[in-house]
Amino acid sequence: MGKIFFQGTFGAYSHLAALSIEPKAEIVPCKTFDECFLKASKDTNSKIIIPESNRITGNIGIEYLVFQYRLNIYAEYFQKIEHNLLSIPGAKISDLREVYSHAQALSQCSKFIRSNKLVEHVSADTAGSAEMVSKTGDKSKAAIASTLSAKTYGLEIIQKNIENEKGNLTRFLVMGKNISQPELKDKKYITSFLFKLKSKPAALYQSLGGFAINGVNLTKLQSYPEKNSFDSFFFLCDLDGHIEDPKVQKSLEELGLHCQDFHVLGVFEADKRREMNK
Repeated sequence: MGKIFFQGTFGAYSHLAALSIEPKAEIVPCKTFDECFLKASKDTNSKIIIPESNRITGNIGIEYLVFQYRLNIYAEYFQKIEHNLLSIPGAKISDLREVYSHAQALSQCSKFIRSNKLVEHVSADTAGSAEMVSKTGDKSKAAIASTLSAKTYGLEIIQKNIENEKGNLTRFLVMGKNISQPELKDKKYITSFLFKLKSKPAALYQSLGGFAINGVNLTKLQSYPEKNSFDSFFFLCDLDGHIEDPKVQKSLEELGLHCQDFHVLGVFEADKRREMNK
């Protein structure tokens, strides 16, 4: 079994998601998302697991790397996000003055932070914050991170589930260099693709007509500016269905008539938590 690369340090939610998907794989941390994509683009036996969007705070911001590397998407995985307040063993909430975490984690726990009058410090990731707090030995400092981070860095969970809203989920994508897609069966599938339209008036409106006519549901349509341009855009799109479904094929054929560039990123089974999240 090959390697799975993730961004962050051990104990991160990406690490937790990787363990849930392929617990026997060699799981390797990377400093940046770019490093993850680069490694997977050069090693056909490896995969990456990347957070794509969060239910509460929206897109993570990895679209430019999806466009640049065009790795195949093998699966999606919805990881439940439960933020915990971690500190040095023996510390109490009354001891705490400062809290460290990723910007999104701080935002998702803003009510708890304000009510306890903690000073926020933005860090690169949640697990890295936990590691930093563990090294300081300072009971006035805390991190917001996963239970896996607490275990990894020998921290105590001062309070569990401090997020503003319960049931928070992050959607992760499992990606790699090799092209692979499941056989069409009686299951729910997602087809993910990107495209760039020809430059003409009402191009987007015209290009999407085929989906409506054929009864194909688009679950995601996101624009991203082409490099060094603000008047030329790529679009990242997900639809309900398998690419071998005749309705999907007709819709994509209609879209292709309006495109300068079109690329299928992957076909994969929809995570069951999609339905639970509705």
